Amino acid sequence: MGTVVDDAASVEFHAFFERHYAELSRLAHLLTGESDAADDLAADALLALWNRWDRVRAADHPAAYARGVVANLARTRIRSAVRERRRIALFWSQREEKVENPDIAGAVDVQEALRRLPFRKRACVVLRHAFDLSEKDTALALGVSVGTVKSQTSKGMAELQRLLGSQGVPQRVHAAMARGGETGGRNR
Repeated sequence: MGTVVDDAASVEFHAFFERHYAELSRLAHLLTGESDAADDLAADALLALWNRWDRVRAADHPAAYARGVVANLARTRIRSAVRERRRIALFWSQREEKVENPDIAGAVDVQEALRRLPFRKRACVVLRHAFDLSEKDTALALGVSVGTVKSQTSKGMAELQRLLGSQGVPQRVHAAMARGGETGGRNR
C-alpha cells in the first residue's frame, strides 16, 4: 500500500506528465526529425524522470530538467543512427566480385554450415573472410572489440572446419560468398 507521500508524488507526476508530454514529444521530433521516435523518446524521458521524481520535483525548473533528458536521449539516438549508417556503408563499399562457374553445391554447404554458427561467430567469419574486412573494420561494423573479433573468428573457423572438413575453409567461405551469397534464391 502506498503512503500519502507516495500518492501525492504520483498525482504530482501525473499532472506533470499531462502538462509536458506533448511538448517533450514535439522537442524530440524537432531534434531527431523522426516522428515515430518522438513519442518513444518522450516516454523514455518521462520514465527516467519518474525514477528520479524526488530530485526532479525538488529542482527549480523540472520542465527544463525534462527537456535536458529528452535532448540527451535524442543525442544518443542520433549517434547510434550515425554509427549504424557507418556500419552499413562498410558493407556496401566493398565491390562485388564476379565469379564464373561458381560451385553452387559448395556455396550451399558453406551457407548451411554458417547458419549453424551462433550469430557473432558467423558475422565475424563472414565479414573477415567473405567481405575481406580487417579485424578493426569488422569490430567497428559489429560494435565489438578487436579481441572479440579475433576470438570469435578463430572459434567460428574451427567450427566450420569441423563441419566442412579442413580443406581450405577460408577460401571456400570467400568463394561461396563472392556472388553476394546467391544460391538460387536461398538467401536468409
